Amino acid sequence: MTDGRQELRQAFRRFEREVPPWFGRTLRRLRHPRARWIRLPIGVLLVVGGVFSILPVLGIWMLPIGLLLLAGDIPVLRRPVARLTVWGSERWARLRRRFGRPRS
Repeated sequence: MTDGRQELRQAFRRFEREVPPWFGRTLRRLRHPRARWIRLPIGVLLVVGGVFSILPVLGIWMLPIGLLLLAGDIPVLRRPVARLTVWGSERWARLRRRFGRPRS
């Protein structure tokens, strides 16, 4: 698979390990091929919400999750989003180890 699908799977697995279990299960359900018509609008809404992160309820956290969901269906996004996700999860794990905060 040279189109980035393997990298994207790895990125999803790493990301799912870093989030709470209920959120990881939700992401796994959204990754299923039959969930495409749910995944695309949710991904777009999360990206738009991330762009408007200056508003009280919305936040920058929405942007990477939305891009990650969209990358499964948009081949051009797969490799860059996968690499960014892997990089971000490695940085997050390093910060968590450095400051000694246990995983919840």
